[in-house]
Amino acid sequence: MPTTTPRPGIDLARLLIGDGHVSTSPRAGYVFSCQTRFGGGGAQASGSWVHSDGTYDFTAKPTVDGAVTWPSSFMIQAQGARRVFTSNDLPNHPTGQFPIAPSDDAYQFDRNPNSIRSQNLSLDVPTNPVAASQPSCLPMGAIGIMITGSVLFNALDAGGRDAVAHEIQDGCQGHPEMQGEYHYHSLTTCVNDPSGKHSTLLGYALDGFGIYGRYGEDGKALTDADLDDCHGHTHAVEWDGKAVSIYHYHAASEYPYTLGCFKGTPATIRSR
Repeated sequence: MPTTTPRPGIDLARLLIGDGHVSTSPRAGYVFSCQTRFGGGGAQASGSWVHSDGTYDFTAKPTVDGAVTWPSSFMIQAQGARRVFTSNDLPNHPTGQFPIAPSDDAYQFDRNPNSIRSQNLSLDVPTNPVAASQPSCLPMGAIGIMITGSVLFNALDAGGRDAVAHEIQDGCQGHPEMQGEYHYHSLTTCVNDPSGKHSTLLGYALDGFGIYGRYGEDGKALTDADLDDCHGHTHAVEWDGKAVSIYHYHAASEYPYTLGCFKGTPATIRSR
C-alpha cells in the first residue's frame, strides 16, 4: 500500500473521486483537458478502496509488487535565459515490476501490460517564465518533469477518469504507458516533502513554472480551495537559490493532484 504521512485536515481514507471533473476552460478542482473525448483503457475493475459515496481510501489501495532499480540519467542545465532538461525518464527510486504479473494482487484490478523502457527526452523552458494572457489546456501525456527524472501526467486515465483513484500504481505512485514511459499522475511519495514548512521545488511544468509539494507558507497541507484554477499561486519561494516572488504550482492530496491547467506557455517535451 502507499506510504505517506497523514495531512492535517485531509482525510486520505475519504478523498473525493475526480470522475467527471474535466472542463473545457480553467476551473478550480478540475482538469482543463485538451482532449474532450475519451475511450477505454485504464484499470479493469475497482476494489473495496472505492466507496459508494464517491470517495476512495488512498491508504487501502493495493500497489504493484516489486522493487526494481534503474540506471536513471537526468540533467538540468541553465543556458542563458533557458533551462534545459535531458532525461532517460528512468526514476531515481525503485519501481514496481511491470507488466503486472497475474500473481500480483494488483492484477485483479489493473492488468497494465506495459514495460518500463528508457526514453530519450529533452525539454527547453524559460528560466523566468511569465503568465500567458490566458491559461491553456493540459494534454494527455507529459505536463511536466519531476526531480526524480520521470515525467508527470495530468490526473486523468485513458478513459478520462481519476487515474489516482482507479488505476493501480507502484509504491512510488508511478507506472508505464504504452511506449514504456514511466510517469506519475500525482506527487510521488518517494520524494521528501516534510510538513511544518513550505515545500521545496519538486519538479517543473512544461511552461517553466515550478511544481512544489503539498505544503504552503504556513507549513500546512494545501487544498484546492487554497489554489487558483491551474492549482497554483504567487508568493516568494526559493527559485534558483534566491527568494523570488513568482507563480508556482503545488501538489495536493486531492484531485486534480497537481496542475489543473498551464498558467504559462507550455513547451513540448521531445524525444531526441
